[in-house]
Amino acid sequence: MELILKKDVQNLGFKDDVVTVKNGYGRNFLIPQGFAHMATPSAKKILAENLKQKAHKEAKVVDDAKKVAESLKALEIKLTAKAGGEKLFGSITNIDIADALEKAGQPIDRKFITSGVVKRTGKYTASVRLHRDVIVELPYEIVAEK
Repeated sequence: MELILKKDVQNLGFKDDVVTVKNGYGRNFLIPQGFAHMATPSAKKILAENLKQKAHKEAKVVDDAKKVAESLKALEIKLTAKAGGEKLFGSITNIDIADALEKAGQPIDRKFITSGVVKRTGKYTASVRLHRDVIVELPYEIVAEK
């Protein structure tokens, strides 16, 4: 079943993408929740015209995202956490990284940060998606509280 996405759907695609999914997933979840609509030939033509008109605006958004990516690369993020030796008494997640970025003056929604769950001190990298074409690797370090 071919669908046109109305919103970004994690692990499937971005808004205005044409995706192929199984019939049940499309009929029972994506269409009723308002995430997608059927990709008929006329809907595809309308989508192509809309994408052509959005191309200029999209270029400006990509440039802004690249500027933010450069400023993120310049940041040095150190997160402190309680630890016994190298092992943390808890974990560091996307929420902690998003909070650290906000304190550094770069507010980024936590759903755009992919780092996994970290349970040891050391240096790690998180992937930050600023735009569908702009993904930046963000290095950060976890140190133990003293």
